[in-house]
Amino acid sequence: MVDWSDYTRFLVTLFAVLTPFAAIPIFLSLTGTSTRREQMDTARTAALTVFAVLVGSALAGDIILRTLGTSLDAFRVGGGIVLLLMALSMLNAKVSGVQQTREEAIEAEQRETVGVVPLGIPLLAGPGAISTTIIQMQRGEGLLHAALIIACILVICLLLWLSLRLASPIGARLGRTGLNILNRLFGLLLAAIAAQILASGLLGLFPGLR
Repeated sequence: MVDWSDYTRFLVTLFAVLTPFAAIPIFLSLTGTSTRREQMDTARTAALTVFAVLVGSALAGDIILRTLGTSLDAFRVGGGIVLLLMALSMLNAKVSGVQQTREEAIEAEQRETVGVVPLGIPLLAGPGAISTTIIQMQRGEGLLHAALIIACILVICLLLWLSLRLASPIGARLGRTGLNILNRLFGLLLAAIAAQILASGLLGLFPGLR
């Protein structure tokens, strides 16, 4: 029997990790001199890049864990720490260094095609989103589970594409302050999710903590 609550939580978590509202100011700054058509193309490219990376991570997650000799609980601890660092940066309305370094930001300003790098990777489909996807994929098995995971990723990528497509009117309506408030709210939500993932991993690694 399918536990739909698991997939609902995955949708919420992935949306919080990808933070499309936090990506709007960056998207506008990277495409500020582009035409409307070019902005639409960049939004589509970014969404497709995120979809490809996350689906690839979901399907290859088991191979990655086996190759590295890493248990799922250890990966949960690592992923929880990454998400917590991202959440703390979001609470300060900043882009986490886990997602983009200063050097990458400077290089991004010189790129003509930013939909793939740095917008798609690593700003959106970064370590946080990848680890979240792999962890969720390992929570079940079978074709139905994989299909539901991919469907969740598709829904989030469609929402991401829509957010970036409407970046200009959303940015104009909410302003920087409004976007920062949303970013902090999602940061608080992500911090709670990260704490839960981290706690689950620690209990798996150290059963005596129970």
